[in-house]
Amino acid sequence: MNINCIIIHGCPSSEQELININDPGSYYKHWIPWLKKELISNGINTETPLMPSPWEPVYEDFKKEFEKYPVSENTILIGHSCGCAFLVRWLGETKQKVKKLILVAPWKISDKDDSFRDKFYIYPIDETINNRVGETVIFTADNEKENGKRSLEIYKKSLNSKVIELNGKGHYILRDMGTEEFPELLTEVLK
Repeated sequence: MNINCIIIHGCPSSEQELININDPGSYYKHWIPWLKKELISNGINTETPLMPSPWEPVYEDFKKEFEKYPVSENTILIGHSCGCAFLVRWLGETKQKVKKLILVAPWKISDKDDSFRDKFYIYPIDETINNRVGETVIFTADNEKENGKRSLEIYKKSLNSKVIELNGKGHYILRDMGTEEFPELLTEVLK
């Protein structure tokens, strides 16, 4: 059985955040590169696509990029923040079966006053996802932002999921975690 993994990053608040390599909050400067390296060393083909204009996320644009990668019943999907909203919507629309869905600091609330974020986040969660996903795991933190906690409750209402709350990890970016390593996530992927 060839297991593969696709990790979808979160959405920086601006294009400037995307390119500021000196900012430890930059969306790409956290656990995703570390996890990819660890999974590949464990024999799991892992892709980390760069989503188009993630500071102004458009579902259809994310979908076009994401569907360049093969997804099957042996695929593990991991999303961070807005990447979770994308994956849950995509699974609901496509009715695709996957091995595991892992949501890290899931977000589902438009926290900015713009229509593109409303269109990205506001959709009904298809509860039949539970019939097509082998296991769903959600990582949250005791010190996650309030809208992150509210988002978690939205996902928990619709998805049969195991919730793991870690202390002091915030929104699971480098400035919150203090490290690029995320061994708890690696353990869940490899189970």
